[in-house]
Amino acid sequence: MSKLTNLKGRINYISSHARQENLYAVYETTDRKFWAELAKCNQEEFKKSGTEGKCIEARELIIALPESFVDYEPEMLLKLFTDYFKQNYEAECISALHHNKRKTNYHIHLIFSERKLLDEPIEKTATRNMFYDEKGKHVRTKKEILDENGKVREGCKIIPKGEVYERNLFTKKDNGFKSEIFLDEIKRFYTELINIYVKEEKEKLKVFDKNGVYLPTKKIGKHNPKSEQIKDGNEQRIIWNQTVDRALVSGVPEVEIMEVKQKEISSKIKTSIEVMGKEPKLLKGLIMFAVCALEVLINMVLKKTFGNAEKLMDFLGTGEENSFENIKNGMLVKEDGIIAEKPEKSNMVSKYPKLTELYHKLEQQNEIIYLREQCLTETEKELAATKGMFQGKRRKELQERIEQLKVQISDLKRYLPSIVQSHGYKIVKEFLNEYKVAKSEYGEYRTAVAKWEKLTGKKMEEENFKTKLKQKREVIKKWKNVQKSYQSEKDKDSR
Repeated sequence: MSKLTNLKGRINYISSHARQENLYAVYETTDRKFWAELAKCNQEEFKKSGTEGKCIEARELIIALPESFVDYEPEMLLKLFTDYFKQNYEAECISALHHNKRKTNYHIHLIFSERKLLDEPIEKTATRNMFYDEKGKHVRTKKEILDENGKVREGCKIIPKGEVYERNLFTKKDNGFKSEIFLDEIKRFYTELINIYVKEEKEKLKVFDKNGVYLPTKKIGKHNPKSEQIKDGNEQRIIWNQTVDRALVSGVPEVEIMEVKQKEISSKIKTSIEVMGKEPKLLKGLIMFAVCALEVLINMVLKKTFGNAEKLMDFLGTGEENSFENIKNGMLVKEDGIIAEKPEKSNMVSKYPKLTELYHKLEQQNEIIYLREQCLTETEKELAATKGMFQGKRRKELQERIEQLKVQISDLKRYLPSIVQSHGYKIVKEFLNEYKVAKSEYGEYRTAVAKWEKLTGKKMEEENFKTKLKQKREVIKKWKNVQKSYQSEKDKDSR
């Protein structure tokens, strides 16, 4: 959301065909005179307040639309989105529907007023002569606006008794438009509206959950003087989000991730702002420390779960076989009079095999990252222990190896979320939530199938658990191969 300090100029910019190469429609809920009066009112109120800085005459939202919306009639689309705002907030609006020059960003500019027009203007009449200095400030006596010669100074004015000295056409500004609550609410409103009209499921949008485990990145304006600081901060936020993805895939409970975020980022940023004000440079250090804290949790979970291949076999193999045998030889007994309904697959049950395959890819990627990190730790230890005059060549080799591993780990982490993004998921958490639901429904479905088969004596088309086990064993095999590769590289380095 933008603050507009030159309302007239901004309206002219967004609504002019001469200034906009791809302008499709303009829509106004009131006439242009309203905006001129609004700007005048805001400037007068700002002047009276004596506040430093620039006067905010109105505010603007930029609403990004899916590219498929170009198929809708522009005037009707713009009217829908603008009237939606006016009906919910009772604020006058002027909007324009644009494309950027390359036609890759279809969007709406929506300017709205923070003040409402009064049914009847409120006029104040002078009960005596009123005197105003050059700044428009009311002073008590005429003497205060006279020069050395006894004449009224230039810029000062006198309003005679009986005349109107103040005329208000608008209400006070609605401070609700300044709040984060409003911004979150309007994002959610427009996201829901867009999702009603999207043609494909994959185009549906989601509002970023600021109370979730991820950190939002900030948009960088064209001429923002703090662009480098914001860019640097965004890079750290991305690293945090990548680490969160790994934590979720590794099985770190979401509540523990939130504890790290709250303790190491949110609370410390709040304290820092209270003590030192906003210092973007401090953010980098706080996030880096939080990433380290989260990586400690990840390593604890992975070490416990995948400490060795045998333990991995127990985790992925034996337990699954036992659960298969329990279903196959379950203690379900047919009861007289029961009519067994044939279980039907839900949409999530049908999706479960593909979701499982995708989940295994995440696991494999996470395991490779873990092994590379172990290799990095060992190499750094070896470098620290390699001392002496004649070890320069070996130290150089180890340092080069460390740099290569850091690049590899960074690339592997960056690739992790793209595994699910290539299948239409925005974030890893979104995929994992769906996978957990599908897994739960699949388990219920298999239980229902086993019960149906016992009660009817019939056989449904077999959902081959053994195939599933075979797939998991393939994962184990690949994991072992990676482990061997890592060990051979380690042996090679030691030689």
